[in-house]
Amino acid sequence: MMLRIRSRDGLERIQVDGPQITIFQLKTLIESQLQIPIQNQTISTDQNLLLAKAPADLLRFSDMTDPSTPLSALNLSHGSIIFLYYHGERTVRGGPTVSPAGSFGRKMTMDDLIAKQTRINRQESPHCDSVSFDRDSANAFQRFVNETLAFASKRGGFMYGTVTDEGRVEVDFIYEPPQQGLEDDLVLLRDPEEEKLVDAIAAGLGRKRVGFIFTQTIMQEKKDYNFSNKEILQAAELHAESELNEWVTVVVKLEANEDGAADVHFEAFQMSDICVKLFKDGWFVTEFGENDDPKLSKMKKDVVVGGKDVKEVDNDFFLVVVKIFDHQGPLSTSFPIENRKNLVMLRALKSHLDRTKSLPFVKRISDFHLLLFLAKSQGLGSDVPALAECVNTQTAVPEGIKATGSPDSFTSNKEFYCFPADPTLWF
Repeated sequence: MMLRIRSRDGLERIQVDGPQITIFQLKTLIESQLQIPIQNQTISTDQNLLLAKAPADLLRFSDMTDPSTPLSALNLSHGSIIFLYYHGERTVRGGPTVSPAGSFGRKMTMDDLIAKQTRINRQESPHCDSVSFDRDSANAFQRFVNETLAFASKRGGFMYGTVTDEGRVEVDFIYEPPQQGLEDDLVLLRDPEEEKLVDAIAAGLGRKRVGFIFTQTIMQEKKDYNFSNKEILQAAELHAESELNEWVTVVVKLEANEDGAADVHFEAFQMSDICVKLFKDGWFVTEFGENDDPKLSKMKKDVVVGGKDVKEVDNDFFLVVVKIFDHQGPLSTSFPIENRKNLVMLRALKSHLDRTKSLPFVKRISDFHLLLFLAKSQGLGSDVPALAECVNTQTAVPEGIKATGSPDSFTSNKEFYCFPADPTLWF
């Protein structure tokens, strides 16, 4: 039976006899196979263990402190992930052989000298305190990739929300740009004009772009990595583009549980500072071959990892774990979401308004996806940010917000007030 051990050094694997072994026996195997003394180990099934900053923080993780508890009592089986915090230093197995350099070996170039100063160490703390998802928004995203795409192709979106003074990122909606999802690749077919509308609506709602969310397919789940090399490259590019210190990248994946059923998991990370810097400086190899190991990112020049010169870096070195919470935000997510396979028609707007007619009008339009639909297809582009401000403050929509179109079809050149007191006059 194989268990995956996630520590500050990345993801490693150990072999155990079966789920009947005890926690003490597991720690003994970690000591023998990973060279970490038992007394230095703290293990848990909670990934937040890796965020511990002081010995006192470790006391919160008590699920694996009883040495006599069998692994089966914790529902651990083949392929399960256990998180490991340890004191001290260690030499990670499998490092490459160091080639001679300097005056007793090959002649050093300026690139060599720069590489000697480019050290990739694990970043222990993220720049954001945590990320919290609006429940409806997160559910709408995972339900589509689970029930419609069946996790057979990748899907992605930009997360919009706020960042508190304490560094807590709160995600209130997800914009899904035009895209092509493949089994192991996600191509974003970004539309600059549409993104300008999205950002304008978000600003009216008091929100901004705060991160990127994407899915991994069921075939990727078998390849034993947190992010593939392609995902690292894409995440680093979007993080660098954002210039937001608190930018968060979230992966959604399907994992088998002990009962043989599948659970949807959300995992949040920040790309490390050195990862973003290396991307900006053009150090990443951006072409991928069929025989490349997806767990490793290739560099154009040597970098120093664990005291050794390498050109391939374990992707986990670029990831910083972020805590995840959820909340109930002020917006709804009941209107059809943009850029999916279904074409959103005007009748979807009428159906939405009919379904919510018992609510105050500002509540009926408190949906980002509805506002984007109006901005794109109903000639309201310049007025929608003002509408969004009404939604943000939950104040009445002014009668004077205008659009081009007729109350019957939104297609004539007559001018009318698109938000009269009676919304049924829209149709």
